[in-house]
Amino acid sequence: NTMPSFNEAASKRRQTRLRREYLYRKSLEGREKSSYEQKRIVREALAAGKQIPTEVRATYDKLKTEIDAEDTKTSVVKSHVDDEYGDAGLEDPRICVTTSRDPSSRLKQFVKEVKLLIPNSTRINRGNNRVDELIASCRVQETRGEPDGLVVCHLPMGPTAFFNLSNSVLRHDLEGGAAPMSEAYPHLILNNFNTNLGKRIGNNFNTNLGKRIGNVLKCLFPVPKAESKRVITFGNDNDFISFRHHMYEKQGKDKVILHEVGPRFEMRLYQLRLGTLDQKDAENEYVLRPYQNTAIKRSVL
Repeated sequence: NTMPSFNEAASKRRQTRLRREYLYRKSLEGREKSSYEQKRIVREALAAGKQIPTEVRATYDKLKTEIDAEDTKTSVVKSHVDDEYGDAGLEDPRICVTTSRDPSSRLKQFVKEVKLLIPNSTRINRGNNRVDELIASCRVQETRGEPDGLVVCHLPMGPTAFFNLSNSVLRHDLEGGAAPMSEAYPHLILNNFNTNLGKRIGNNFNTNLGKRIGNVLKCLFPVPKAESKRVITFGNDNDFISFRHHMYEKQGKDKVILHEVGPRFEMRLYQLRLGTLDQKDAENEYVLRPYQNTAIKRSVL
């Protein structure tokens, strides 16, 4: 066995420190919510010109000092969920793409296309590596040679999103052939993610779950340049997310022509875990329950 390099050891120490800080901030959430509620009462009393309520008079001086020092960003209560992607956009994300063990030739080809699809990504062979050695990864799984699962794990704090994959069409299987693959950073279209969880997965999905899923997908990709002609679409329809990848060109003033680049596939979220892939005891934010009586009527994204 070779000794780990200095950079690897420093990276592990940094991840451990960041995770410890995150867990500490998470433990303070109840206290911060209480303080935020007291400051809200003081703000409303001052704005209305009323007397300060008796329950906050003892701490009024301290609360007023904190209120005066706040700006639009710090005046809003935050949770540990906001910290997970707090630095998104400051640096380009670095993605590691891998497979389940003993991948078929079709899965290997699919992973190659995923690697080309996501800028700044690196593909590594799974080999005999354990999951806890590959937690900084986007992992693709298969059944009988057909890609059927995608796991997206964000380090160092989580979350981890688990998706089913279906109707996968690789680039060379597209009708009429695929357009050349550009390496430009793509623009993202996140359509019909209407809950807060959907926005976490997509950031334009309008329910609580929809908003959460938005962030998971959006933060796989770096910020594009305005002139980029590459477009990636995540379209939600009844909790099934359709993935499409196009290049576009303008002809005249009002005409735009789309060229499909591929691959294409459908995704369905079945679990969202607040921790990383190696944290088996982490809390589940969402688990798909398809056999409940109300499952057919319920849309979570």
